[in-house]
Amino acid sequence: MNLDEILKKVKSLNETTRVIINKVPLEKCINWSYDESRGEICNSSKSFFQIKGIKKIKNGEVVLEQPIIIQNEIGYLGIIRKRINGEYYYLMQYKIEPGNINKIQISPTIQATKSNFTQKHGGKKPAYLDYFVNANRYKIVVDQIQSEQSSRFLGKRNRNIIVEVDEDESVECLPSHDWMTLRQIKTLMRYDNLVNMDTRTVLSCLPAEFEDYAAENFKDKALYKSMKYGSGINYFPQLYQYINNVKMFDDCDTKMVSLGELDTWSMVGGEIVSNTPYSFKVVFCDIEIEGREVKHWCQPLFEAMGIADFGLITCVENGVRLFLVKCRKEIGCFDTIEIGPSVQKEYVSLEEKDAVEAFFYKKVNLGKGIIFDTLLSEEGGRFYQEQNRNIVIEVDKREIDDLPDGYFWLDYKTLNTLVQVNNTLNIQLRNLLSVLEF
Repeated sequence: MNLDEILKKVKSLNETTRVIINKVPLEKCINWSYDESRGEICNSSKSFFQIKGIKKIKNGEVVLEQPIIIQNEIGYLGIIRKRINGEYYYLMQYKIEPGNINKIQISPTIQATKSNFTQKHGGKKPAYLDYFVNANRYKIVVDQIQSEQSSRFLGKRNRNIIVEVDEDESVECLPSHDWMTLRQIKTLMRYDNLVNMDTRTVLSCLPAEFEDYAAENFKDKALYKSMKYGSGINYFPQLYQYINNVKMFDDCDTKMVSLGELDTWSMVGGEIVSNTPYSFKVVFCDIEIEGREVKHWCQPLFEAMGIADFGLITCVENGVRLFLVKCRKEIGCFDTIEIGPSVQKEYVSLEEKDAVEAFFYKKVNLGKGIIFDTLLSEEGGRFYQEQNRNIVIEVDKREIDDLPDGYFWLDYKTLNTLVQVNNTLNIQLRNLLSVLEF
């Protein structure tokens, strides 16, 4: 299918697929309730996921507290790849999640929690599951367990996996799926809220492959050099010296508590809200979606209070493209700290702007050097209509060479190596790397 045909199909599906989502109070959220003994919101089977309280404590004082999603199971985010007429195609799904802002989004071949594919909730087995359960029968391009949003989840991870089938192997293409090239998917990322978060994180894990991309075909020659050769600098000792110091000497503790022990949160109008400005609240929804494994259900969703900014600053030095990243601690991090983008600013931010953020917003407000600027959705299975602004800007490195603590300039080759290591690059940075066009 060409790009216009894909867009027409999305439009048609949006017009013809029945979706009804209504917010309801907790007491009308069927099969969900507050369990006093456990201090959490959970479903009747005590599976799927739970919402509990968490507190961040420093020097004996609570410095942050909030509800957090606990979902210990690891799900599949998987894409099937196949070479067709000499070019790689990826089998993508037109999928609706309950929290999606615009119904259909371009999703991986399979996007399923362990509860889904073990059919704990009575739904059908997800299509194409066998390709990933039996991945060793195929060429494994990517197989990484990567983190989710650490400000909302406690240590949540999903399995990002791409398997490549032989060119002569027949793969059924269901009406809910279509084969798309990487170029098409990256072009679709420039449309607001069209390519979902799960697709972006899986594609960000792709190893740099050069047999299909000759240097003369790259629009961005500095990015090609950054991908293939790097800058010639070994960034790992300095980077990991910083990360390991944080892990070793961090003086903050986290404590799981019941939701009732969160002093600054309460139930208001059937929603869990903070008594002080915060980046999200917890809502409850009655959901009916045509074509899903389970067509009608209820569940909680986290609703953002506004649009966050995720920004990646890039420059070219000695003909090589570099990216400015920041090591970030978040309350739900699987291992204390991850490498994030240059800017990661919630709509309700509890931190003051540092010099890099101030510089970034000055450039953005002037419209200077913007390479990418699109509203992209967060994961619609747990978040209610959350969209965030993803921005890549190019600057002169000399304008910002005196970096605050925790910032590093890295080449793409280094980042591409780090993404092959579980729980190292956070999901916001992975998503921004996925939008780069080769």
